[in-house]
Amino acid sequence: MSHRPRWWLAALLTLLLLADQLFPPPLQGHKAPQAQVVLARDGTPLRAFPDREHIWRHPVRFDEVSPRYIEALIGFEDRAFWWHPGVNPWALLRAGVLWLQNGRIVSGGSTLTMQVARLLEPTPRTPAGKLRQMVRALQIELRCSKREILEIYLRLAPMGGVLEGVEAASRAYLGKPAQRLSESEAALLAALPQAPSLLRPDRHPERARLARDKVLARMAGRWSASAIADARQEPVIAQPVREPLLAPLLAERLRRLQPHAARIESTVDAAMQQMVEQILATRLGILPPRVSMAALVIDNETLEVRAYAGSADFSDSERFAHVDMVQAARSPGSALKPFLYGLALDEGLIHSESLLADVPQSFAGYQPGNFQASFSGPVGVSEALQRSLNVPAVEVLERLGPQRFVSQLRRGGLRLELPPGATANLSVILGGAAVNLEGLVGAYSALARAGVSGRPRYLAGSPLVETRMLSDGAAFIIRDILESGGPVARMVDGGIGSRRGIAWKTGTSFGFRDAWAVGVSDRHTAGVWVGRPDGTPNPGFFGANIAAPLLVDIFAVIDDSPPAARIPPPSVNSAGICWPLGTRSEGTPTALCHQRRTAWILNDTAPPTFPDRLRTGPARQTDYRDPPTGQRVRPGCASGSMRAVEMARWPAALEPWLDQGLRKRALLPPWTTACSASDGGSGNGLRIVGLSDGETIRSAGDGPPATLRLEARGGEHELIWLLNGRQIGRVPAGQPLTWSFAQPGSFQVTVMDHAGQHDRIEISVR
Repeated sequence: MSHRPRWWLAALLTLLLLADQLFPPPLQGHKAPQAQVVLARDGTPLRAFPDREHIWRHPVRFDEVSPRYIEALIGFEDRAFWWHPGVNPWALLRAGVLWLQNGRIVSGGSTLTMQVARLLEPTPRTPAGKLRQMVRALQIELRCSKREILEIYLRLAPMGGVLEGVEAASRAYLGKPAQRLSESEAALLAALPQAPSLLRPDRHPERARLARDKVLARMAGRWSASAIADARQEPVIAQPVREPLLAPLLAERLRRLQPHAARIESTVDAAMQQMVEQILATRLGILPPRVSMAALVIDNETLEVRAYAGSADFSDSERFAHVDMVQAARSPGSALKPFLYGLALDEGLIHSESLLADVPQSFAGYQPGNFQASFSGPVGVSEALQRSLNVPAVEVLERLGPQRFVSQLRRGGLRLELPPGATANLSVILGGAAVNLEGLVGAYSALARAGVSGRPRYLAGSPLVETRMLSDGAAFIIRDILESGGPVARMVDGGIGSRRGIAWKTGTSFGFRDAWAVGVSDRHTAGVWVGRPDGTPNPGFFGANIAAPLLVDIFAVIDDSPPAARIPPPSVNSAGICWPLGTRSEGTPTALCHQRRTAWILNDTAPPTFPDRLRTGPARQTDYRDPPTGQRVRPGCASGSMRAVEMARWPAALEPWLDQGLRKRALLPPWTTACSASDGGSGNGLRIVGLSDGETIRSAGDGPPATLRLEARGGEHELIWLLNGRQIGRVPAGQPLTWSFAQPGSFQVTVMDHAGQHDRIEISVR
């Protein structure tokens, strides 16, 4: 008789194994296509995508659920869960007795494993259906561990409406992850699957409270009396059920990258994402209809994306809500200038105070102007970059080479898109190519990463892709220049220009179509774009007045720590330099150093000022003077001894822009009377003839434009004529230049020769 129980047990096990092979449990059900959820780095859902039946289900692991919920669930539903084989005969016997006594089902007797079986394979509520559940429960216990069985329940338990699983219910009703449930909340969600539609806390809070208290009563002896008493005092308050919607366009993008993943873990910081989206939302009231915005923030150390806003308002279709402007290729305006100057530093073409000419110039027919429609004359690289001056940037690009510039940017990780069939030209630096915000932010991160740019990372497990954009020294110099502010920074009240530690640059594309601002701190690189995705212009919208304030607000909430002290790398040192030569002041004679500046020098190299574009000859020349008068002389006309004087020549285009005191020291003096007379008067300076200063020229009604014969007396060799600082022609000395004024207005007419002599008058054409 002692062997009979063992025989029955063996027979039962054999039957179960046979049934398991012939009639396997539907475990594939919990692996079928299901809802997807995109998570922030801390597990907060950014966006959930329902399954094909429109069920909201957040995949969750056992260790991601509060132990309080596990305790409440087992204490209420199945106290014998950890030891029974899937079926609890005592619970079934008790349920049967209660059924016979009451004439209705009072207690179901189902174990959690049997409930999982019903979730995986729905069965009718009949004796046959219950028997089928029991067999399935036994099979599931043979196949799965207790923890795996619980995980299936945690994901699939009905929670009301389209919600399934404890994580979806916790997020939807309580606004928190299931890992942080209190005793009261754990009891509430443990009771909910009993009657999901009737106990929904957002619709029936009183019923939900009674069900919660029933669970709490069952937990007596498992939880402390004080914890249960406190839990009973908590009101049942549930928020309206709505889908999570943070970084919605990024979530769509990641879902396309991992279409079969139920759980996509991003690098986004949920709190930072929410703050950035709120900042964008506050701007909507001041933006015209159909204008959108985009913002991207990355961590400099890891290149992980912390905030991603692809559009201004995901719910506003008029603002092109579903167009992701983080990825859209647009004209960057002046936003590429920091890389131009950085690459020119690495090429040994400039230092931080190299002399540049912010004057009207023609570069093989290309005539750029400044955004402010004015010019400043002589400027250094630092000022040109801070003020985003266009003509100096084109001058540097001409020396570096447009094709080389584009190639170096692409090699550094920033891909520029040129118009179909076009090749790189000088317009590239002023927006004649297209980039996207993602690439631009990745490139700017090089300024905080010792010159190494990187591709923004959206998934924690994605590879780290880095490329050297600039040398460590060039990145340090450019960042230092951009941090020091300038006139544009002062346009932003309380802006980044007043905060050391943020290097930033704006950009405005042609026709006010795109407004950009990108900034770099020790911890983050952030970029913003404002415009219309369809490319329609927004007059008056430019980087400094619309994008920069947005960037200011973003940095205010993401990066409030003080900047760390930075030490220049070994390749960088400061040195005094002289204008106009551009070389070190040390060793330069005082007479040749018209202006002294302090510059950042890379690799102990102080390259000279670019060669003069208007006239040939060395930057240093020797001249002869009459000692008593200081005027110019030459052999054959000098009345006495001559004194040799070495001169430093300013670029010819800049001479008319020098102030009176500097012109007296820097430009050549007039000839002596004897030397002027011996040359037939040609040496007696250079004068415009035929037109007088202040003269008004009038064209005849609707006739052809006014055409003038521009003549000058004096000068040597070749004469260079400029109109409003822009070169319009070159003729041999003594020959006139004919010029037609296509438009009326005020004009400054300048003539100069290779010796530095010049004359200038103002005329009006009506």
